[in-house]
Amino acid sequence: MTLAADQWPAYAEPAAGPAGPSDPRQRSGTLVVWRLELAKLRGQWRVRAIALMCLVGPFVIVAGLNVQSATPGDTAFGQWVHTSGFAIPMVILGFGGQWLLPVGTAVVAGDIFSSEDHFGTWKTILTRSRSRGELFAGKFLAALTFATATMVLLIITDLLAGLLAGTQPVVGLGGQLVTASHATELVVVSWLSVIPPVLGFTALAIFTSVASRNSAVGIGVPVVLTLAFQVVTLIALPAWGQQVLLSTPFTAWHGFWEQPAYVGPFLYGLLTSAVWFTLCSAAAWLVFRRRTIGGAS
Repeated sequence: MTLAADQWPAYAEPAAGPAGPSDPRQRSGTLVVWRLELAKLRGQWRVRAIALMCLVGPFVIVAGLNVQSATPGDTAFGQWVHTSGFAIPMVILGFGGQWLLPVGTAVVAGDIFSSEDHFGTWKTILTRSRSRGELFAGKFLAALTFATATMVLLIITDLLAGLLAGTQPVVGLGGQLVTASHATELVVVSWLSVIPPVLGFTALAIFTSVASRNSAVGIGVPVVLTLAFQVVTLIALPAWGQQVLLSTPFTAWHGFWEQPAYVGPFLYGLLTSAVWFTLCSAAAWLVFRRRTIGGAS
């Protein structure tokens, strides 16, 4: 969603006058752009659709599992979905972490820059309003905010849906019985552990959006890479080859549910996500800052 031309002055500096402690000119230009971008995102139908799916999706899955006796036995915790509600958010994470989460973040991050190219508004906002650095940082922060907010919303709704289904202890991946209180902690920690790779995919989508100036490419490339990563994982790669894939950190939570628990894969995944995030962010900024847009400098 792009604002009409007569709305762009919201980016601009306020009129000259005596500056005071609460003067809008004292505010960071990046934060001004960030707030306006969040307002624009709230008005997009796809953002509302994603939020709605995050709200009702887990409860729909619980309802569906209650009306059938079959279980997703080929997924971690799948065989326990009818005996413990704590298995349900982990089944959702096992599937969503591999497919839905990267796609969901790319829908916004892959369009947040290229939409300005589509509507031809870069020259207007760069010559009349904020600097390139402020615009880039504000838009980038808005995409990260959406990705993080989506994850927090999913953590809450998945856990509530699981608790609604039942609070019986669940069997961990090491065969141990996990009590309800400990299972609650592990569900939350497991979902939090996939935020770094989600942010990595966000940065990747932003880079493709900036580099291609095309929303379809910005959204499509991360989706295609997600599929490619899944195919590559089926190949007998060496350990270092698996670790460099941005999809690998999505399964690092398995170690939290083993007996004894281990965090090695999570730490490696954190490093992998940080490298992807840094490289994609830096590349996006280098491309954006050197772009020639009309008379904008």
